[in-house]
Amino acid sequence: LVRMAAERGLSLTGPDGLLKQFTKTVLETALNEEMTEHVGHEKHHAEPDRGTSNVRNGSRSKTVLTEATGHVEIDVPRDRDGTFEPVIVKKHQRRLTGVDEMVLSLYAHGLTTGEISAHFAQIYGAQVSKETISRITDKVSEEMASWANRPL
Repeated sequence: LVRMAAERGLSLTGPDGLLKQFTKTVLETALNEEMTEHVGHEKHHAEPDRGTSNVRNGSRSKTVLTEATGHVEIDVPRDRDGTFEPVIVKKHQRRLTGVDEMVLSLYAHGLTTGEISAHFAQIYGAQVSKETISRITDKVSEEMASWANRPL
């Protein structure tokens, strides 16, 4: 993707740079996967007999500051009961450290799901399952492929 961006004359850094878009996509995907685990179902796939009324309830915008990409606006999912406590970007957290290293690790180094899970634990102190990591990387890979193939 870095090579393709350079060939198309796209910036790797800056306000609309590739790194900032990677950071936004990875954070939002991770938060959505956390919400999936919290409510117990994918978006728009709630079972009618699930035994709870807690479902997704939109999202709210939040701006976080990262070391290398500056301010990144992300959408944080909400649940109806207000019990969702995100791990990757905690409530009231505005400054992220190590996000850029996480993004580069996911994409540049081709880590296994176990290594990525350990990476999350080391950087964020967050226990994220290998299955969740797998779902996150699958979704982010799809989004990045569509971004790379978009018309300019």
